Amino acid sequence: MPVRLAFALAAAIVPIAAQSADAASSGHDISVLRCARLFDPAAGKMLGVSTVIVEGDRIKEIRAGAVDPEPYRQAAAGGHFAYVDVADGTCLPGLIDSHTHLTSQTSATGFTDQFRWNIADYAVRSTVYARRTLLAGFTTVRNLGDNQNESIALRNAINAGVVPGPRIFTAGKPIGSTGGHADPTDGYRMDLAGDPGTKDGIINSPEDAIKAVRQHYKDGVDLLKIMPSGGVLDESASVDNAQMTIEEIKAVVTAAHDYGYTVAAHAHGAEAIRRAVLAGVDSIEHGTFMNDEDMKLMKEHGTWYVPTITAGKYVQQMAEKPGYYPPQVAAKAKLVGPIIQATAGKAYKAGVKIAFGTDAAVYPHGQNAREFQYMVEAGIPPMVALQAATTHAAELLHKPGELGQIAAGRHADVIAVPGNPLDDITTMQRVSFVMKDGVIYKQDGQALDR
Repeated sequence: MPVRLAFALAAAIVPIAAQSADAASSGHDISVLRCARLFDPAAGKMLGVSTVIVEGDRIKEIRAGAVDPEPYRQAAAGGHFAYVDVADGTCLPGLIDSHTHLTSQTSATGFTDQFRWNIADYAVRSTVYARRTLLAGFTTVRNLGDNQNESIALRNAINAGVVPGPRIFTAGKPIGSTGGHADPTDGYRMDLAGDPGTKDGIINSPEDAIKAVRQHYKDGVDLLKIMPSGGVLDESASVDNAQMTIEEIKAVVTAAHDYGYTVAAHAHGAEAIRRAVLAGVDSIEHGTFMNDEDMKLMKEHGTWYVPTITAGKYVQQMAEKPGYYPPQVAAKAKLVGPIIQATAGKAYKAGVKIAFGTDAAVYPHGQNAREFQYMVEAGIPPMVALQAATTHAAELLHKPGELGQIAAGRHADVIAVPGNPLDDITTMQRVSFVMKDGVIYKQDGQALDR
């Protein structure tokens, strides 16, 4: 019996592929997805009626128009067969959030919970946050910082099929300087603060930087995250001061690239952004006070920008609630919140490459798609916003041949939303179908028990 999502049929299109069910191997799990529209981010087009054929965990073929599912049902004999009719909606590649923190979440008690919770408490909660993220349509994330490498364990559990969640590329602990945004003991009393070192991601020289990178390699991370500027949610005074020397950043980048890692740089302040770009980082996260010189440098160096507007909006809102943040944190949140969206719009107009990212955990997990609306409000066209979360983010991950597109041979990551997001970008907040690696986790707007 066909599974029908409540969507209307769109017009037929020119063929994308012309293979048949004969190409499907007998006895495999096969899914046939009939889409009223199909978003092709590589071509920058919204295609018409299309059928996506999934075999196992990969996309087998894409055919123009509707097809008879019966031959595919027969080809799946001995395996599982599913037919999904997205009758008036849009199929898109599984979305990629380039900036998340799946092992924590904003809370009015967050600053005191750290003295009561064990790392296991964060790890258990992370399984809930991971599932919410997946059901929101985000099948892949970069996790840019945790407490004690618990995101590595979460990644491994998801990969092993123990818990549902997005495909995770994790940086483990962030790397920064003593007293800087990465220092986990900021705000602690003296006898608790101690002197965190390279094993904790805290460096104070190029030599420390190299050792920290090698420790992260030993820990099993997928990329690195550095903190060359102040930040909002630590208990220090500045959100934008430079907190790593250019020599330290260069040492991290050089060692990281030796190991095949990319480097993401949390940077609000203009000077920290400049240093990070000149040192060769792969992406700037937040970039609140980015100036014209920074944007010019980023274009010259091909540096990606991940705006995280949602986080800025949320901290500004929460800063108005008495007691939600410590006073110095609230002051920084009120400063950053009104600026970050406008910066994203300016960066787009300046030609800076943009990848989608939200800083999930700073706001409640599962609301990631709000970023699309904020990007469009900033002057970024809907097409570009969607590409930022698909092909652009896949390129940032160095996975352009695996993720970010619905194409033969790619991971079978497919989502669906009602209507056409190019006409109404807010429909991205109403994901009704989610498939990751050929497994359906959500259909008819309802989560399945996986």
